[in-house]
Amino acid sequence: MDLAFIPSPSVGVVHLGPIPLRGYAFCIIIGVFLGVWLGNRRWIQRGGRSGTVADIAVWAVPFGLVGGRLYHVITSYEPYFGKDGHPLDALKVWEGGLGIWGAVALGALGAWIGCRRRGIPMPAYADALAPGLALGQAVGRWGNWFNQELYGRATDLPWALKIDPDPAIGRVGGTYHPTFLYESLWCVGVAVLVIWADKRFRLGHGRAFALYVASYCAGRAWIEYMRVDEAHHILGLRLNVWTSLIVFVLAVVYMVVSAKKAPGREEIVEPGAQDADGEDGDEDGQASGTRAVKLHKGAQRTKDGPADGNGSGKTASAASSSAASSASSSGKGGAKPAGSGGKQS
Repeated sequence: MDLAFIPSPSVGVVHLGPIPLRGYAFCIIIGVFLGVWLGNRRWIQRGGRSGTVADIAVWAVPFGLVGGRLYHVITSYEPYFGKDGHPLDALKVWEGGLGIWGAVALGALGAWIGCRRRGIPMPAYADALAPGLALGQAVGRWGNWFNQELYGRATDLPWALKIDPDPAIGRVGGTYHPTFLYESLWCVGVAVLVIWADKRFRLGHGRAFALYVASYCAGRAWIEYMRVDEAHHILGLRLNVWTSLIVFVLAVVYMVVSAKKAPGREEIVEPGAQDADGEDGDEDGQASGTRAVKLHKGAQRTKDGPADGNGSGKTASAASSSAASSASSSGKGGAKPAGSGGKQS
């Protein structure tokens, strides 16, 4: 008898009138917003403008969704184009089936288009977005929980996942390894690792992104090995295990070669961002200088007006000197922000 297990949702969709609200879709959407939010924070820290990450994501996200679906359909074509298949089901993304490899590959193409239009180096953008991608995947994996899919071998461990039987799709009820949870937790760890390594070693030129790819592949390989859903096998290993191993090697090679050819981190990640910060600083300095001049004139009028004695004259003189000193300090400080942008890490 199973004393403890993780229950599966009784339903994966709730209808709000004629509108279906699907748990799988919500997990994907939340993951996208989380990734963009964290990516934006990191982009600003590297000297970029706020909002740039979201602007490029407008290109990357649709490309990524199409790529993820294409990879799934191509590598698992039997339910769609095999014997007794249903081709139109290939369009039903909400039922599950997004391959991360296709999502990252085609999403990178969309990001490249967005970066090219903005004149931004693609590797710098990828580095800023890397931890956010991992956290987005961590949230998105919970969509498999709502759909009761992509679980592992049968187990009676306390954290086993309870799966309901469904004869219509050949699903056998029981308790299984929650591989969706394993991958979700692994992705959180990947995000933490990339953030730490980026701060510790000042990764640049795409190396933070390569670390994310290599770390994710290392976990995906053993998690994929535990799964029991239908998959193509090559030399006894699932296709996605081979994909993980190959992509892992490519990511590590890139990190090594990139570190030799372009050590350090990019000084400028978004052309014009520092100039814009400098202009804002100049405007602040000019405003401070204007206020100081007005104070100086007011003090001068007080000095020229009716005096109550030596005390009033000294007060006016002191105010005048203080105003002049403030104007001088403000004029110097106004130009400072123009040369201080983009040095944060």
